[in-house]
Amino acid sequence: MSQQPLFFDDLHIGDQFRSGTHELKAEDIKRFASEFDPQPFHLDDEAARATIFGGLAASGWHTAAITMRLLVTGGPRLANGIIGAGGEVEWKTPARPGDVLHVESEIVELIPSRSRLDRGVAVLRSKTLNQRGEVVQITTAKLMATRRTSAQA
Repeated sequence: MSQQPLFFDDLHIGDQFRSGTHELKAEDIKRFASEFDPQPFHLDDEAARATIFGGLAASGWHTAAITMRLLVTGGPRLANGIIGAGGEVEWKTPARPGDVLHVESEIVELIPSRSRLDRGVAVLRSKTLNQRGEVVQITTAKLMATRRTSAQA
């Protein structure tokens, strides 16, 4: 589905977006962890069983990276891309091998810049869910969004 680029002026509080899906595989969890978060509960099935997770779990940063990918490919198609200006990440439940993740997002706030009239900030609250509907991550991101008026000037 071809979606036109969205400018700050096109966005409304309550706009919703739903991404495609991403299947999480054990080998991907281990590969990401070996490079970026080398802890036993992300690297080794047996060692992970003896931890608070009770089994292999994806790094929260891996989940965040998957969320970003899903937002870029299925979230709001902002005219200048998804450019972060801050935010908050909450990990609610571990993502596990075999989970099929998707992201549901909503515009919760729009803040026009007072000093840079060519842009504003769109606050996007995104829930990353598994195939059982369990929330694995909540991200509240402040995204820079170009104003349509500046793009046409």
